[in-house]
Parts: sequence; structure tokens; C-alpha cells
Amino acid sequence: MDRLPNTDEEAAAELAELASRIAHHNRLYHAEDAPEISDAEYDALVRRNNAIEAAFPHLVRADSPSVQVGAAPAGHLSKVAHAQPMMSLENAFSDEEVVEFVARIRRFLSLGEDDAVALTAEPKIDGLSCSLRYEKGRLVRALTRGDGRIGEDVTANVRTIADIPDQLPEDAFGTPDVFEVRGEIYMAKADFLRLNERLLREAEDAGNADKARQFANPRNAAAGSLRQKDAAVTATRPLRFLAWGWGELVGAEVEETQAGRIGRIAKGFPVSELFAGPFDVTAALDHYRRIEAERADLPFDIDGVVYKVDRLDWQQRLGSVAKAPRWALAHKFPAEKAQTTLNAIDIQVGRTGKLTPVARLEPVTVGGVVVTNATLHNADEIARLGVHPGDRVVIQRAGDVIPQIVENLSRDDGREPWPFPDKCPECGSDAVAEEGEVDIRCTGGLICPAQRVERLRHFVSRGALDIDGMGGTTVESFFRDGLLHSPADIFRLHTKRDEILARERWAETSVDNLLSAIEQRRAPDPARFLFGLGIRHIGSVTARDLLRAFGTVERLAEVASKAADDAEARGEIEAVDGVGPVVAQALVDFFAEQHNREAWDDLLSEVSPPPLAEEVRDSEVSGLTVVFTGSLETLSRDEAKAQAESLGARVSGSVSAKTGLVVAGPGAGSKLKKASELGIRVVDEAEWARIVQSAT
Repeated sequence: MDRLPNTDEEAAAELAELASRIAHHNRLYHAEDAPEISDAEYDALVRRNNAIEAAFPHLVRADSPSVQVGAAPAGHLSKVAHAQPMMSLENAFSDEEVVEFVARIRRFLSLGEDDAVALTAEPKIDGLSCSLRYEKGRLVRALTRGDGRIGEDVTANVRTIADIPDQLPEDAFGTPDVFEVRGEIYMAKADFLRLNERLLREAEDAGNADKARQFANPRNAAAGSLRQKDAAVTATRPLRFLAWGWGELVGAEVEETQAGRIGRIAKGFPVSELFAGPFDVTAALDHYRRIEAERADLPFDIDGVVYKVDRLDWQQRLGSVAKAPRWALAHKFPAEKAQTTLNAIDIQVGRTGKLTPVARLEPVTVGGVVVTNATLHNADEIARLGVHPGDRVVIQRAGDVIPQIVENLSRDDGREPWPFPDKCPECGSDAVAEEGEVDIRCTGGLICPAQRVERLRHFVSRGALDIDGMGGTTVESFFRDGLLHSPADIFRLHTKRDEILARERWAETSVDNLLSAIEQRRAPDPARFLFGLGIRHIGSVTARDLLRAFGTVERLAEVASKAADDAEARGEIEAVDGVGPVVAQALVDFFAEQHNREAWDDLLSEVSPPPLAEEVRDSEVSGLTVVFTGSLETLSRDEAKAQAESLGARVSGSVSAKTGLVVAGPGAGSKLKKASELGIRVVDEAEWARIVQSAT
């Protein structure tokens, strides 16, 4: 793996760029069925993001792939909320990571040495995830994954797929009120080749061979076929279905294991013949290698193996984090390499001003995917590799960083290093590295068009204000043509309706939809609003932590403005759990800049973020700060923290006058003593369990 950033500034800058790139590829893959990179390349970007977040947890962003699933549905299909979210999976790329996955489960559940963790394993098929909802045994709705919360209604199209029954077999399922079967819609490799041949032949017969629609791969073919406006077209496409799980169940027979539940589903739906288990982690890894060996001969594309905890009661206890369950893991197949020529090194300028070098490559196929670009990260990476345009290089995709140059076959240590620019290619301002930083940044700030555009794109992005129809291309074109220059200008676009309507490819409906979407964001979620401002080090988690402490953006701004020369105000910010001196300084710096204060005031003249309100279970500890101390005997600290947060409480590691409850187990020491001195309520583990069970 490439080295991690050395500083918060480096980490925040790279996370911002990764978020933008991953969101772009999410949209292409999930919403437009036109990916530019392979799944393995996408996984590497996410993996790099996760590695940085693990090292800099206070910088996690709302639009990070660690908290996002898929992409928002787009196009002509209706959008419908999932009864239960369709979550993504955490990835592993080595046996050691799989072993650690099992170790994490043991720690979370506080298992003893004799408690075996049994797993199931199955191929991770490369298709389009779909949830099939049956009510009283009859298929009533089919939804794509979408963004995990909201999917596209493809019911009419799904009814044309022979593998999917319109009625559940009553002898295996009975007639449950609700039974959601989840799985993958895919196209077999042989069927994919025949479909492309047929499309080409039909185009030739029509005299349009040069305009023949050819799908790039089976996954694209399956997604494009399922999303057809006319279900009759879908019916002509050779789509298949493979079940791997379930969603909402009401009035259904309850099994105790993953294997048992899948066994029942297999009585009505195709399930992979390579689904196996339960077995221990050693046998699971052996099964992974068996599947890997058979990968090329399978009728469908796969990119790894999925492990799941077999016991369903353990799955329920383990729960999930952000976008992924704690009880499942995708073990991806290893990287592939190829040689090609480095044609050029281009420089891109990101939202934070970071200059990122991008390698432009002679196109080369690696594992069936054509690769034309690779990241070079920074000037140090270029110097380490000793690369120049014209060099012969080895590239790698999959694994840690994809696509990545891993070796320079033309290395000549006698050459002068490639001259990294000292001027911004966008605005001509000086490009320098701050003290202690590796990354080189443009000093132009808001006068740099690249930074201004990227800041605006970030402000309207899905993790921030999430304005439907205000995508990156629209922001860029509006900025270029003078329709907007600042975030506040977005909310004044209604005064320029006629100008927008006069633009190419804009009609009354699309203009009115955009303006309506903007109006819906005049009272934005305050944490998203704060995150959208792009203040350095203020990621999505930190933004929410700050708003939990200060309540409103106005109060936060008031304290941050004072904190420049008021130690008490600065201390108030630094005292927020998860926030320290670096974040406090970033807030001080932001509000110390005159142009930032003007932009802030201008924006608040157009929008009114309400006080932070989070939906949590109603409990007697909602809104309190809870401290766990001593030994917990029935659950791990991780599980206890997850329980508290689900009840609307905050978990702290220290006792103070602001602490509302202390849960003390055997061996509790100084924290218990301090709680007694301060008159704070103290309960034991049994009482805590009662509090959890009584929550609504």
C-alpha cells in the first residue's frame, strides 16, 4: 500500500478528492450503467479511502464511501424506499484480513475460547442487486439497490425473468405477510456474447452497423436490460437471478442460521451451487481458493467470495456500521499487472488546491479491462518511481491502489527528476508545500477557478446539501457562464430562470425541477450544511459532533469567531468529543478570513439551517452522555457503545459534570469514584440491559 498522509491537511485533501472520484464512478456504475473503471479499480479507491479514514477518523466525510451505498437512483424509473436498507459489504484482500474479521466478531460479542464462529461462503457475483418483495406469497414489487435506502421500481421488468417466480411455493414458504428475497440479476457470459452478436446483426440488417449498441461487459448488459422503459425489451434479454439473502420478513418461519434460511430460499429461487458452510475460518479460506480456481470456468463473472456469520442471533447482535453489516465480508481476488508506456503526466487541481499528478497511459488491457490513466499521488511518488513521459512502466489494478504504477522499467537514476510545476495550471498562482506537508497546493484560494468550482460541487454534493439535478457538470457550466460564483448564488438562480431556460438542453420541466430542488434545501440539515462549506478537517462526522454540542450553526459560528483571541471559547470547541486543537484551529482560521465571513453571512441570508435533530429510539438516556467503566461481562465495549448511540446517547471516555450516566462493572475505579463525588447516577450492567430493552 502507498504510504498514508503525514498530516491532517494531507489526509483531508486526499479524502476530498477520493470522495469526488468515487461519487463520480458510483453515478456512472449504479445510475448510468456506464462505468469507466473496473470493480477492482473502484475497490482500490475505496480501500485507500478507508485506510486514510482509519488513520484520521476525525476527518471522515459524509460523502465518503464508508458511509454511502451505491448511488441515488436516476432516470425514468420510480423511486421507492426499501423497507430495510440494502447495505454494502466491507472488503478484504488477504487471508490475514479475513482472520482479523473473525477476531473482531469475537471481540465484539465477547466470545470465549470454546465459542466457535461458523461462517458460510459463496461467490460474489458481478451483477445488479435486486430486492423482491412478496406479500401473502405473491410478488408485488422489485427494487434495485439504488443508494441503499431508495431503489428503482423494476417490478414489470423483473416479471419477465424466468428465474423469478410470481408466486412463492407454498410448501416451502407458506403464505407469509411479507418475505423479501434479495439477490443478483446477472447475464451469463455466453448469453452476453450472443446478445452483442445479435445487436450487431440487427444493426447490420438495418444498415446501421457503425451505430450498433455493444455492451462493454455482462454487468452493464444486465443493468441496461433491466432498466428498460419497455418491459417487452427486457423480456428479449437473457437475464438470470441468483439469490443470496433477504430483507423484511413478517409472519415468516424463523430459521436460526444463514445456511438454514438460504436452504429454504433455494426451494423457490436459484442459489449458487458454490454456497457452502457452515465451517470455520480455515475451511472458509479453503473454499475461497476453490472458488478462485474455478472462477474462469463459471458461467457468470465474480470478483470474490462473501463470508457471513452463520448464526442469525449473532448477526442481529453484531448489527452494522455506516453502510455495511459487521457480520459479513467480501474477500476480493488479488491484483493483476501489465506493462505499458507512460505517455504524459497531467496535473489536476482539487477543491483544496492540491495539485495531483495523473499518468496518461498507452491503453492496455489488464484482466479484461482497458486502463488508460493511473494516479501518481504527489511529487514524492514521481521522484520515488523516477518516471518521465516515454518510460515503460508496470501497472497494477485491484488490491490496494488501482490503477497504480508499481514499477518503472526505464528507470535511469542519472536523469534529472521530472519537473513538478511550481505554478498552478489553472490560475498561475504559486504552488507550494506547506511546512511539514508533502502535497503541493495552489495558493490562489477562491481566485483559482478550479478550487471555486470544486467547492461549489462539494456544496451541492450528495453528502452535503444533495441538490437533485445540480450535478458537477451543471455547476461547472453555470460557473463558467457567470450564473453563479458562490454557494448563496445557487439560491438566487430563480431570478435567472429565463437565462437557464435559454441554454441548450434545458426545458421548462428540467429548469423548474432544478429550482424546486433548490427551494427544498433552504432549511438544510445543519451538519450537512456545515460539512458542505468545505472547511478543512470538518468531515461529516466532525460536523455532526460539533452540531450536537452547539445545537445551531449560528451558535457554532459565534463561538468559533470568538475563539481567535478567547481561550475559553477555543476550549469549548476543543472539549467536544472527537474534536481537538486541529479542528478548532480550522474553524478559527475559517471565520478569521473576511471573505469567508462575507460568504457565510451571504449564505445565511438565503438559507436557514434548523437546530440539529437526529432520529433515535426514545429512551431514558436520550441526549445524555454515558460513560462505561470497569469490566463488562455480557457484552463488549463496542456493542455497549453501539447500544448507547442507538438510544440517542453520546459515549465518552471520561467522567465530567456533563456526564449523565455511568455504567460500572467489576473493577471500576477512578471514574466510579469521580461519578460518586459529582452525584452522577451510576448503574450496573443488568440495569443497563433493562434501559436498552425498555427503549421504544
